[in-house]
Amino acid sequence: MESKNATLEKLTMPRSQSAWNEIIAFISIVFALGAVASVLVYSLKSPASIPRAFNKQYPIGVPNVSNPSGMAPMGPRAMPGYRRSYVNEFNGSTLPKGWYVFTGIPGGSPGGQFAANHVVVHHGLLQLNTWRDPLYQRRWVTGGLCQCDFVQTYGAYFVRSRVTGGGASAIELLWPESNVWPPEIDFNESGGSTNSSSSTVHWGPTNQIDQRSVPIDLTKWHTWGVVWSPNSIDYLVDGRAWAVITNKVEIPHIPMRLDIEQRTMCQSGFQCPRVPVSMLIDWVAEFSPS
Repeated sequence: MESKNATLEKLTMPRSQSAWNEIIAFISIVFALGAVASVLVYSLKSPASIPRAFNKQYPIGVPNVSNPSGMAPMGPRAMPGYRRSYVNEFNGSTLPKGWYVFTGIPGGSPGGQFAANHVVVHHGLLQLNTWRDPLYQRRWVTGGLCQCDFVQTYGAYFVRSRVTGGGASAIELLWPESNVWPPEIDFNESGGSTNSSSSTVHWGPTNQIDQRSVPIDLTKWHTWGVVWSPNSIDYLVDGRAWAVITNKVEIPHIPMRLDIEQRTMCQSGFQCPRVPVSMLIDWVAEFSPS
């Protein structure tokens, strides 16, 4: 969640440098052709050089028209080598046992505000709702919660979710039980976008990060997941790994829990909605190594 953003600025040059620009353009073309060649060479490498996670099919759920997302959670034996340790479809009207809402100002999000009344369970959905709340000077207030009573070291986590619009950042992550940060594993973080998501692992005492991104329509239902093991972190969406971390120094080896939240950073000029938006969660399913 503490990801850094870089801004590229366009530079304008006087016309007297047009010849130099032509040389730069020629060099750029050469480098571009070289990049294409590199991609072709990579694609011709043996399958052994490609992480196995990219070739593996992961569970996405079971088609079911009675679920709001059209998909029910996967079965207890859907992950070979794992056992399903938790599943919840949020069918009641209150939060399930073991879940707790956040209140107060989110760390790392100045101007943001969590409030309990922005987390609702209704019609088979866990809803995190963002709107201008009169109770907080009409600031954009968000919902967030943790599955604080369920922690494990290593496992597979799946969240079936979508957003109704952009502005607020929707985040699904693993957080250390000790509340000593880092580490942190963000496996679906919108940054306020509706057309892309990112994954970020935070590690080390100086908060080093490894961040990846994937283009995707976040207003559609997707099954997001992460498989966290001693040797890798596999980021999943809809049954496929889209990024894999294999550098062991980045991988946490301590008990962690699942957090789901929305955040705004309106004071900073970004991650700020214009209309009320929600993050909708149909179900959560988790697996432990067997």
